[in-house]
Amino acid sequence: MATNVRNFRVALVPGDGIGPEVVPAAVRVLEAAGKRFGVSFAWQEFPWGCAYHARHGRMMPEDGIAMVRGFDAILLGAVGYPGVPDHVSLWGLLIPLRRELRQYVNLRPIKLLPGIRTPLAGRTAKDIDFMIVRENNEGEYSSIGGRAYAGTDDEFVIQESIFTRKGVDRIQRYAFDLARKRRGHVTSATKSNGIAVTMPYWDERFAVNAKLYPDVKTAQYHIDILAAHFVQKPDIFDVVVASNLFGDILSDLGAAIAGSIGLAPAGNINPEREFPSMFEPVHGSAPDIAGLGLANPIGEIASGAMMLDHLGCPEAAAAIAAAIERVLGEGHCRTRDLGGTATTAEMARAVEGALA
Repeated sequence: MATNVRNFRVALVPGDGIGPEVVPAAVRVLEAAGKRFGVSFAWQEFPWGCAYHARHGRMMPEDGIAMVRGFDAILLGAVGYPGVPDHVSLWGLLIPLRRELRQYVNLRPIKLLPGIRTPLAGRTAKDIDFMIVRENNEGEYSSIGGRAYAGTDDEFVIQESIFTRKGVDRIQRYAFDLARKRRGHVTSATKSNGIAVTMPYWDERFAVNAKLYPDVKTAQYHIDILAAHFVQKPDIFDVVVASNLFGDILSDLGAAIAGSIGLAPAGNINPEREFPSMFEPVHGSAPDIAGLGLANPIGEIASGAMMLDHLGCPEAAAAIAAAIERVLGEGHCRTRDLGGTATTAEMARAVEGALA
C-alpha cells in the first residue's frame, strides 16, 4: 500500500432507477482500489433526481450547482424515471451540471472487452477499440426556440442549434490531442449535404484545426454512412469527434457493437479543471429492473476508473480496468444482460476480488 495518500472529495448523485444500485457498487470497487494505491475518498451523496422532483417540483435545489462546484469530481448514476417527462429530467439535472460546470467534452470509450461477444459477425477485440469525443455544451441541444399557434392547423415549432467557433475548435482540438496519444487518426462526423449552415461550418473548422496537427491523419463522413461504417468496419476508427446530437447517437451505437450498453462508461470533462468533471455510465435508468439487484454495474465501475485517471491516479484506474477484463474474460460472473445470473452486488464483489 502506498504511504503518500491522495485525498479526493467526490459528490455522489445516484439519481434514478438503477442508479442507486450501481453507484454503491462502484464506490465499493473504488474504495478497494484506493486502499491498494494510496487513494482515499470523502464521499457526499446528493439525493437529486425524479424522486426529488416528486417532492420539490424540481430535479435538484436551486443552488445545486454551487453545492457541487467545490468537489474534485462527481460520480453520477442515472437520470430519468416514468412520471417525469424526459426533457424535464434531463434539462433539470444532467444538462445544467454539464453546462454550468463547463464539461464541454463528453468522452466515451468504445472497446470490446475480453469474453464479451459483439453482435458483429467475425469481429474480435482487436477490431473494436476507439474513442468518441462528443461536444457537450452546445450544438443541437439548445433550449432556444418555441411554439406558435398551438392546437391549430398553423401550429409550428422552432429550435435553434448553436455552433460557436470557440465551442467547435476546442472539441475538435481535444480530439486531435487525444489521437496523438493513441493511434494518430481522427474521424469527423458531419451532415453538410443536408444541414446547410452548421455542418459546413463544422467542416470548415475541422479543416482549419487539422492543419495544426500535421502528424494526425483525418477522415470525414456524413453521419448516415458513418453509422454504417461503425457496423461494417469498426476497425478503421481511432478517435471520432462529433457534435452533441451526432455524438450522443454514435455513443449508444458504439456501446451496442461493443457487446452491451451496460458495460460502457463516459466522462463529462472540464479539461481546464476549473470545475469538477462528472462521470457516468452510458446506460439509462432502466426502470424495468430498478430495485431488483439485476443491473450490470460495470459501466458505473468503469466510469469510476475514468474518474481516477482524470484525477491523476492512472495506476489505480488501470488496475480497475484490468480487474474488469479479468472477470469478464473468465466468464464465471455475468449479469443478466451478458447472459448470466449474477446480481449487481455479486459482480461488484467479483471485480473487487480481481483487484487483489
